[in-house]
Amino acid sequence: MRVVFMGTPDFAVPTLARLHADGHAIVAVYTRAPAKAGRGMALRPSPVHARAEGLGLPVLTPATLKSDEAAETFAAHGADVAVVVAYGMLLPQRILDLPRHGCLNLHGSLLPRWRGAAPIQRAVMAGDSMSGVGVMRMEAGLDTGPVATEARVPIPEGMTAGELHDALMPVGADLMGQALTRLEAEGLTFLPQAADGVVYAHKITNEEARIDWSRPAAEVARHINGLSPFPGAYFEADLGKGVERVKVLRALAAEGFFGVPGTLLDAACTVACGSGAVRLLELRRAGKGGVASGEEFLRGARLQVGATFA
Repeated sequence: MRVVFMGTPDFAVPTLARLHADGHAIVAVYTRAPAKAGRGMALRPSPVHARAEGLGLPVLTPATLKSDEAAETFAAHGADVAVVVAYGMLLPQRILDLPRHGCLNLHGSLLPRWRGAAPIQRAVMAGDSMSGVGVMRMEAGLDTGPVATEARVPIPEGMTAGELHDALMPVGADLMGQALTRLEAEGLTFLPQAADGVVYAHKITNEEARIDWSRPAAEVARHINGLSPFPGAYFEADLGKGVERVKVLRALAAEGFFGVPGTLLDAACTVACGSGAVRLLELRRAGKGGVASGEEFLRGARLQVGATFA
């Protein structure tokens, strides 16, 4: 089939590669424009942009899809279907209507739970035991379209959002590959989403990244793991040269500990919460490149039991 692919981050790359390997004619790849990154702030293409160029595919980076020009360009592709994976830009209705089979979205949750911008992080933060990916026909509403197929991926205790993201990528690529095969054979059926159980995965804000030690330990651990590796949950503490910010990239609730919230309880980097405590397993100090275990962090920071984290 003639496919327009629309995606931007790493999450979308395996799906692009799968559709190309399956022999579909990818007539255009839409992605976000190169952005400044790194210490030199040089323009860097998105992961999808880089992979598409490596595959010899034409790449477009329009600033908007709402103009007449954008619609005319899209129509000229003569696409049978558009495949959208974390593109990062809303598709207006006239774009949605152009491909013969519509626009299919690979969404990183089991809809209708976690519609919206951050389904992977929110699933971990909420303590969900199961996540997954689904292929949905796009509508003008936010992730409201009918779903054709889903695949489930468990979320064990202690899994980070980054690990769930990486587990979902190949599953999603395989699911979309199968969906296009069925679509080409006119065998893909879409069912409306359930009316009950709708939950929105609002965009992660910098303000919510700060750890609130007054919350129960299980919630604190899920908050930390759900924001790892980006943006990274953090606390602040005096590490000998004034107050510094420290990101925590992995944590587990610890049984049998009690104390004033935010207090360091032992040399294994266990910190008291509103109820119970969490063991901080991986940390990174601001301005430091490496990730340290809890014990390594305490030795390097020269912190003693009884220190407080804010």
